[in-house]
Parts: sequence; C-alpha cells; structure tokens
Amino acid sequence: MAPSAIELLENLIADLEGKLNLAPGADLLVAEADKGIGKPQTQKTKQNSKKKQPNNENKNSGKKGKNDVDENIPEICKLEFKVGLITKVWVHPDADKLYCEEIDCGEEGGPRQIASGLRLHYSEEEMLGKRVLVVANLKAKNLVGFKSHGMVLCAAETKEDGSEKVEFVEPPMGAPLGEVVTFEGLPPPTPLSASQVEKKKVFAACMEGMKTNDECVGTWNGHVFMTTAGPCKGRSVKGGAMR
Repeated sequence: MAPSAIELLENLIADLEGKLNLAPGADLLVAEADKGIGKPQTQKTKQNSKKKQPNNENKNSGKKGKNDVDENIPEICKLEFKVGLITKVWVHPDADKLYCEEIDCGEEGGPRQIASGLRLHYSEEEMLGKRVLVVANLKAKNLVGFKSHGMVLCAAETKEDGSEKVEFVEPPMGAPLGEVVTFEGLPPPTPLSASQVEKKKVFAACMEGMKTNDECVGTWNGHVFMTTAGPCKGRSVKGGAMR
C-alpha cells in the first residue's frame, strides 16, 4: 500500500530534522533563532547595525571645502591682493596700450605674467622694479593673445583737460613679496576661487567702494589696505577710483 500524503510529509519533516540536527517535534523557527539564524532584529539590533555602517555624510558634514567661504564676510575679503614686484616688462606687440609684465608675487610657480593698459601713463623704465598690488584670484584672461594671470591695482583721477592720471597703489618697501593685504577693521581675507570671483562678480561689486583717501591711501568703504609694514598708497591721486 502506497504511503499517504500525510505520511510523506512526516517523512520529509523527519528527514529535515535529521539534517538540521533537531530534536523530533522541535519548533524550527525557535531552534534556528537559538542558533542566530533567521532571528528577527529588535529595534536595538537595528540601531546597532546602523551604527556599524560607515556614515560618510556625517564625516564630511563638519568640514568646509576649499572654496567654502562665509557669505556674510565683506565682499572685499573674498578677493586676494598680493604684494608683487615687476621684474620684467615689454611692449605688447599687438596692442597699443598694453604692457606685458612678469611680476614676482613670492609664489612657488614663479613670476606671474600680467598685461596692463599703462603705456600712456608709465614708460618701460618706470614700470621695471615697481612694487605693486596684484589682484591674484581673478580668472586668467587672454588680452590680444597674451594670457594675463591677474591685474595690477591702480588709482585714477580725471584731470582738468579731461584726460586721466593713473598711478599704482603701492605697498610699502618693508612688505614681503607675496604678502596678502588685509583691511583695517575687517576680518582676515578668505579668498574665493577665481571661478567663483568671476561667477559672483565679486571684483565688480567692490569697485564702487575702492578709492584713495585724502592721503592717497588705498581704502574700501573707508577700510585701509594694510600690510605688516603699513598701508598701501599712491603717490599723488587723492579720492581716485581704484581699479
């Protein structure tokens, strides 16, 4: 006589109990839970398992990226003005008003190449050896085929005949090359990247406030451009726009 379906099921259960080393009639779920197999997680177990997983988001959440700057600082503090020295100057071959310069800003990569529209205001001899302020975190621009990595800061005024007088805003002799200018009464500069300066039009936003005072000293909204050796100033332009 062939075994019934119930007998077949009982035989399968007995066979499984033997393979799993279970006592006859033992509760399979309880037995496996005792072994830690298929054991449902408690709330605490779930929390612990979450703790064990690496949380990269939390690791980085408290760290500021290179270009993360407090948006509440004054705009001028997002720019980087460096003390530089013109070590080489030549006439741009394809532009009537431009000089090409090499300017030592104390940087590891060597002198910066910068183009300046100053041929109407300085001779080559007058340019060479000048101590200047370089706006260092501007995006490089091609000026009539010459790639300019920054700009030199000048003060300008309109003369009675309608022409312009333009002169450098110069750092004092004791300021080391590469020193970053600070601003009297303001927090230390936290410069943005060149791409962010361009995107947010930071330099344009600062231009209205940049002027020389009655002593020819460079200021932004009255805050003096300072180095460790003293203020930065022009030779004769008073109340002139700085650019």
